[in-house]
Amino acid sequence: MTPQSTPGIVLVTGAGRRLGQVIARDFASRGWRIAAHHHKSGGGAAELVADIRDAGGEAEAIQADLSEETAPTRLFEACADALGPATCLVNNAAQYEWDTLETMTPASWEEHMSINLRAPVFLSQAFAAQLPAGTAGNIVNILDQKVWRPNPAFFSYSVAKSALWSATQLMAQALAPHIRVNAVGPGPVFQSRHQTEDEFAAECGNTLLGQGILPEQICAAIRLLVETPSLTGQMIAVDSGQHLT
Repeated sequence: MTPQSTPGIVLVTGAGRRLGQVIARDFASRGWRIAAHHHKSGGGAAELVADIRDAGGEAEAIQADLSEETAPTRLFEACADALGPATCLVNNAAQYEWDTLETMTPASWEEHMSINLRAPVFLSQAFAAQLPAGTAGNIVNILDQKVWRPNPAFFSYSVAKSALWSATQLMAQALAPHIRVNAVGPGPVFQSRHQTEDEFAAECGNTLLGQGILPEQICAAIRLLVETPSLTGQMIAVDSGQHLT
């Protein structure tokens, strides 16, 4: 069986911007070929791919709306056509909109569930189906530290991410021993569009360590999960201890 840590082909969802782009660049720096999914961030994905190719790597940008039921199959078909079958999947793309139990609607609920839960689960199903026989695979789900520190803010988002944490553990059982499934739960990495600069600084300052998280630290956790053959069904909370506050 091909070793799980051997650089191969990784599909990163939401790779056109922010954390997803940093994750894709980190994989590329270690010799992985990159299938960079994007929805509306075509410019960022094109820049990412150009930079990787200029550095001597291989990458392809693939557009898809993850709310569409056929997106998982089409993504892996496009990946195979451009680069070959994927050996690692990073489910990074997310829907993050404010709602509460009182204000959520069926539409807002479905938007969060389709992107944050249904898409990564069915992407994982499609990943397992396309993985060549005799090849070990890795799935890393990007969650949120709040799955260990539940609160009702961003209600639909929080429910979806908590469900994906459960799905991570169930998929680790269902896909063993050939595919390992793990997760990273970030704390405050980037200021969200729902925050002011002062609010983001306060969130970082209120963690146990009194600091925010660099995106490179998320990448380091992903590397640990992918490169350690005995890890599955785990989540690493890279959050400066925020989940304990």
